[in-house]
Amino acid sequence: MRALVIGGGIAGTATALGLHRAGVDVEVYEAHPDAAEDIGAFLTLASNGMRALVQLDAATAVGRAGFPLTSMRVLDASGAEVGLVPLGEAADPVLRYRCLRRGVLSGVLQAEAARRGVRIRHGARLDAVEEGPGGVTAHFTDGTTASGDLLIGADGLRSAVRRALDPGVTPVHAGQRVYYGYTDSAPVAPDAPKDARITMVRGSSVSLGYTVSPAGETYWFARVAGAPSAAGRLGTAAERRELLLTLLRGDTSPAAGLVAATTDDLMVTDAAEIPTGTRWRHGRALLLGDAAHAASPASGQGASMALEDAVVLAKCLRDAPDTGAAFTLYETLRRPRVEHNVTASGNISRGTAVSGAPRRGGPARSRPGDDDLIHHLEWSTDLWETSGGTEA
Repeated sequence: MRALVIGGGIAGTATALGLHRAGVDVEVYEAHPDAAEDIGAFLTLASNGMRALVQLDAATAVGRAGFPLTSMRVLDASGAEVGLVPLGEAADPVLRYRCLRRGVLSGVLQAEAARRGVRIRHGARLDAVEEGPGGVTAHFTDGTTASGDLLIGADGLRSAVRRALDPGVTPVHAGQRVYYGYTDSAPVAPDAPKDARITMVRGSSVSLGYTVSPAGETYWFARVAGAPSAAGRLGTAAERRELLLTLLRGDTSPAAGLVAATTDDLMVTDAAEIPTGTRWRHGRALLLGDAAHAASPASGQGASMALEDAVVLAKCLRDAPDTGAAFTLYETLRRPRVEHNVTASGNISRGTAVSGAPRRGGPARSRPGDDDLIHHLEWSTDLWETSGGTEA
């Protein structure tokens, strides 16, 4: 079996690692010319994401690239502590939450793929997808093509694969604007790096989270409710900072000081999501990760869900009798869980669910699939056999 993976970011490279482990001949096609895409923003991998990386034999490499988070503290708008809880599987050093920059994570996964002989072609921007009786062909904007038995669209929120196969499905605004920043000159370091803690501040109009890296750099993000920016214009770094500070100055938490200490390293984006119920499968092509089920970043589960996708898809293709059955089994196992995350995260972004509550520090037990997650991810379990050998 030969697979084409479109997208060399987190979802695509992890999928390639999984397919390679399952014995599939796989090649990755990435539109960016190098591994530096999205290097500015950071993310947190939850314990479920780290568990998926264990099955891909990549947890150690990723663990070295990031730093652990073992607890979450919650402050109110005055800076008073209202909660402190452990994060995920904090007792297990391998499964502890990890914080790192998005581009760094992509680079680590790409390095792992290259080390194992997985081919990654950079600068390959998808133009069209063509399915024939014996396979599927990707056409790239430089005039080249690639053919395989199946094609995986793992190219993110603005997926070219989704646009080629289902142009009517587009991302929608999730009700918030999200800021990301870094500073190594906060007036007073709010947490010592050794604390391995993330702090959530429930401000009067802004939800802000921050943590301190082992190097003493403060990573922070802030979520602000509102309509999308006009024509995508989000202003200069100074304008973004001043807009956010205007909303924070009425609070007495550490949030305003962190933002004020951030100079050029400040990014902002409109939160977006893919509506639930959209098609994932198009003949020999399948969407996964943000291309299929992008959620607002409020739940902090986007990358972890994509890593789960990578492992489960690889196992379905390994265990099912044919590609069609594998795709159907994959969707049966994954759709309830990831679409619950889209809905729950969207509710937080739109203000219809409590954000930053201490309960978010542990596993979300109401999330579909939590009880079966270890079974679904454990490489030695046969998903086709344990599903009863049926496609539904």
